[in-house]
Amino acid sequence: MDTTRINRQQPIHPDVADADDLYNTRLPSSVRRYNTPDTCDDPISEGSAFIQRRASRNVRGIASKAVNPSKQAQKGEETYARRRTTVVLLLGAAAAVILFILVSALLSWWQGVMDNIHYGYPRTSQLDAVVGHNDSETNQTHFIFLNLHGHIEVIEIPGGDASHARIFTGPTLVGAGQDLIPVTGEIRNENGRRDLIVHVQNQQIVYINDGSTFHQQ
Repeated sequence: MDTTRINRQQPIHPDVADADDLYNTRLPSSVRRYNTPDTCDDPISEGSAFIQRRASRNVRGIASKAVNPSKQAQKGEETYARRRTTVVLLLGAAAAVILFILVSALLSWWQGVMDNIHYGYPRTSQLDAVVGHNDSETNQTHFIFLNLHGHIEVIEIPGGDASHARIFTGPTLVGAGQDLIPVTGEIRNENGRRDLIVHVQNQQIVYINDGSTFHQQ
């Protein structure tokens, strides 16, 4: 057996053109292949490395400004409740004012009706009493208290004798409706004297009895 190794190689023909498909070529190391993702959220892989695409800043900013629908609805309900409460309070206050005006007008009208029944017009009241001016229990002195268009007057008829009647002039009431104010009187014992007291609203006019007539205090 011939141990001589014979190397048989194909002869190289320099005049034959090289064909690219005869060589197993590879891309240069500086070239990278990327798989085109279907969407912007798909991960991109290169070999064994895993790359997660980061969300856009603009998208994140828009998302941060989004309002929770439930919170917005709750805020709307609170605003509506506050407005409704305000409206109810305003309506209640207006109703109270209107009711007060109506009640005041009704009371004023009713008071006028009662004054017309008791005092007439002009407003007049009367009193009989013994004051020591030629009078007695059987012939008492008669007093007439009169609001004559705002002028307060007191007429005294001693012992019921009109021929000796006296008129005492009181104050003059100024203002609208003053002629509708009733005037009344009473006899009050003061230090052994029977003085005459005239009442007009919250005022009282005192006439001092000297034993024969009255003098305004």
